[in-house]
Amino acid sequence: MAGNMVGKVLNGRYRITERIGIGGMAEVYRAQDNVLGRVVAIKVMLPQYAADEEFTLRFKQEASSAANLQSPYIVNVYDWGHDGEDYFIVMEYLRGSDLKTAINERGAINERKVAQIGMEVCQALSVAHHMDIIHRDIKPQNIMIQPDGHVKVMDFGIARAKNSVKSRTSSVLGTAHYISPEQARGKELTAASDIYSLGVVLYEAATGQLPFDGPDAVSVAMMQVNDAPVPPREINPNLSPQMETIIMKALEKDPLRRFSTANEMRQVLGDFLSGRMGNRYGYADPNARTQMMDPAPVGGATAVIPAVSTDGKATGSKDFRAGSDSADEEEKKSPKKGLIIGIVGVVVALLVCAGLFLLGGNSGDKVPDVTGKEQAVAEQELKDAGFNVGGITEVYSDTVDAGKVISTDPKAGETAEKGAYIKLTVSKGKEEVEVPNLKGMTEEEALRALARAGLEGEAGAPVYSSKYDEGTVAKQTPGYGEKAERGSKVTYYLSKGEDTIDLDSLSIVGSDFESTASYLESLGLTISTNMLSAYSDTYKEGQIIAYSPGGKVTKGTVITLTVSLGPKPADPEPTDTGDDSGKVTTDDSDAAATKSSE
Repeated sequence: MAGNMVGKVLNGRYRITERIGIGGMAEVYRAQDNVLGRVVAIKVMLPQYAADEEFTLRFKQEASSAANLQSPYIVNVYDWGHDGEDYFIVMEYLRGSDLKTAINERGAINERKVAQIGMEVCQALSVAHHMDIIHRDIKPQNIMIQPDGHVKVMDFGIARAKNSVKSRTSSVLGTAHYISPEQARGKELTAASDIYSLGVVLYEAATGQLPFDGPDAVSVAMMQVNDAPVPPREINPNLSPQMETIIMKALEKDPLRRFSTANEMRQVLGDFLSGRMGNRYGYADPNARTQMMDPAPVGGATAVIPAVSTDGKATGSKDFRAGSDSADEEEKKSPKKGLIIGIVGVVVALLVCAGLFLLGGNSGDKVPDVTGKEQAVAEQELKDAGFNVGGITEVYSDTVDAGKVISTDPKAGETAEKGAYIKLTVSKGKEEVEVPNLKGMTEEEALRALARAGLEGEAGAPVYSSKYDEGTVAKQTPGYGEKAERGSKVTYYLSKGEDTIDLDSLSIVGSDFESTASYLESLGLTISTNMLSAYSDTYKEGQIIAYSPGGKVTKGTVITLTVSLGPKPADPEPTDTGDDSGKVTTDDSDAAATKSSE
């Protein structure tokens, strides 16, 4: 069926209210879930796919797999099914715009924002890859930027589970500008293919340009296989070498040379954001602190390492400073020397431990301050500091943006043992409430309903409405069932009643037909093709002498106009027959008009 489905109710539950997009495989609609009373997005497959039995089988498998993906960075799939010939997926309805729109509008995006987007997409991919699901079509059009700045990846329904019976099909489902080299060749895909596609997305976001472009999809796909991308810093000199290194590693032609997993790529992006990237992947960060690999023990003593024989038994100690050969000679001369050195080593170790204890060395490390940071960044910093992340509690906050850390337990600055679990309290942003239905209410009733929901009202300009009485709410923004932050404003528009036109006030009679007909049509009225005409001694030929109906009418009303033919021509002189009783008289009265000025 497909086509415009506005007004249809799928499976007796989902009432489609508005078409919001169309893609290569489906149309997307906004709908009202009549069972749970919430707004949802519904993707309805185009008829050419719905008629394909192989596709519908794969559709069922993939929709079921997608519904099991749970991540704050993946669009939730609530339901799926079919109504007659219409196959559909019911998804979370999102406000905001996709990343492609943001790039088109702004060009290159700040690299720290690019890194945050990359981390959140990596987290979404990690969840899918652990369930053996490869997305296959990662592109900025499938990455939604929400009002709070976080992303949600959608269209996992296009992906195919690796353990599906269809998994060996080599058809290329992705978009040429974002597909991996192996996907362009039609080879079996792995998680590394999604990593490459994400690399293309980050390249485009960081530079405002695609790494490969051409006149057609085939030429672009061949570039993905054969050509090296222009280094992103040649396009955007403001890009840091670290971010360029991350992007170029994701874009390696050989899947084995890319990041091994999406989670590894997420960790590296987190290292970049926290300034801890170090010398990963050939980039030495000049700002990173250099750590000595083999520091000397406290007090300047030389490290003593027991030598081990081939049978695993300790054979003595060796000083690995220059001149160790002479030390061996001394050991031969004094059989007891090894024992003495061993005793001294133990004593030194005990003294060191005692010193550390007295200085509080065993009392643990301070918990780093990660408040106000993105959750993923905070987790990485805690891990880098030697701690584990324990439970995560999400709460609403009017002061901390969604996704950022409000506090830790133990608190920042307190001491905890290495490996201890640190609990995080993360903001869900301002609390959101469902907007009530205000339509048909008086202004006073609407304000009371908003107050009960924790919202404020704001009057917009009154509007005409044929459905709602004058003085009642005819329109509202946000709409009924949508989510809004608690305490935010909802704009309501009161009805001015039906939009009518008072024909009697327009001085239609006596006006020129052509210009008047054009003017009436511009007001939204329809001029009847069944035009009337009549003779008139009062109005010139072409002038309007009557109209119907009269008074106030609504837009779309059909108006019939009567046009003057001018004065009636004189009758010919009657023939004189000599019979006075045969006189002929003429009637020079005008034809009756449906609506005249008299």
